[in-house]
Amino acid sequence: MVARLDFEVVTELLHMGGHGVYVWSAYALSFAALVGIGIWPLASLRARIRRLKRRGERQ
Repeated sequence: MVARLDFEVVTELLHMGGHGVYVWSAYALSFAALVGIGIWPLASLRARIRRLKRRGERQ
């Protein structure tokens, strides 16, 4: 079974009958949130490691 898009040209796909701005902005915000969810714990972990190293150097 082959999936078929009902769009003949790429510009129609991007415009989506006037709703493209809303659809693509929703995709962009969702993607940004997912990237943030992935990066935030890593940044927090690195900051915690730096604090622990500084604390170890003081003692």
